[in-house]
Amino acid sequence: MKDVYLFSGFLGSGKTSMLTDVIRQLKEAGLKPAVIMNELGKLPFDSQSVEADVPLKEMLEGCICCSGAEKTEAQIQSLLHDQEFDVLIIETTGAAHPVEALDAVYSPLFAEQLNIKGIVTVADSRLWLDRTTLTPQVRSLFMEQIRHAHLILANKTDLLTDSEQAQVVYELQGFNSKAFILQTTNGRVPLNLLQNMQSTARVSKDDIVSARIGESFNLGSRLVHFDTSFTQEQFEDWIRELPETVYRMKGYVPIEGIKNPMLFQYAYGMVQWLPEYVKMAPSLVIIGENIKDVEIIGQ
Repeated sequence: MKDVYLFSGFLGSGKTSMLTDVIRQLKEAGLKPAVIMNELGKLPFDSQSVEADVPLKEMLEGCICCSGAEKTEAQIQSLLHDQEFDVLIIETTGAAHPVEALDAVYSPLFAEQLNIKGIVTVADSRLWLDRTTLTPQVRSLFMEQIRHAHLILANKTDLLTDSEQAQVVYELQGFNSKAFILQTTNGRVPLNLLQNMQSTARVSKDDIVSARIGESFNLGSRLVHFDTSFTQEQFEDWIRELPETVYRMKGYVPIEGIKNPMLFQYAYGMVQWLPEYVKMAPSLVIIGENIKDVEIIGQ
């Protein structure tokens, strides 16, 4: 399986600096990285920082978390088919919500080939202290990127006093008590810290291991396989009983009387069924918080 890291962070936080440094460390360790870079504009400014020998897929004019989800899936499929690599790094735009980004990259089509290690969020320490100056919508996104992170880089600490640095760490730890927090400058993070992250999902229908260093973390993904079919009504009855902390589901559900498992998608209480003309393995990816405790239909 190939390790996958999602690099998240606000615009100007230092994500690209972290990316180039992590690529350097991976190469020095004898590992071959591949990169998917998501940029909102038409021109790939950030991707110019990735060296030519690193397999790179670019997504322009679209956030990975919305219209870019299907494109992301296609890019990952292309990399898996055409390139040899050991580690995949996905750098999201500063406008990407981490749950949506995780949903975009965790497809049942290749879930058994990828070991998604977690979300690394780079937070501008000065911006954290000045967050009340942001508009409500922007501040909400900034906070969500930090709340769902498995590893937080409190970046640009060289611009703060000692007391301000202590305040940032104290407040970040209080806001996301499950994440490991690293104070850093220029987006530097030791490779072994990334490698020691547990996976957001273990390929097993029985359990989920949430990503963080040391112990389980709230946000994670769970892959389940189905050995039996259901009526659509039975499946939707199960959906209605799910806790609100289940954010996303997608996969292929075997429905009685229908030849091939149907493509199923769920987002924040809304469901979508689509016919599938190719027989896909009956499986479902679930994304949410504390989902190891969710009872699965038919199991």
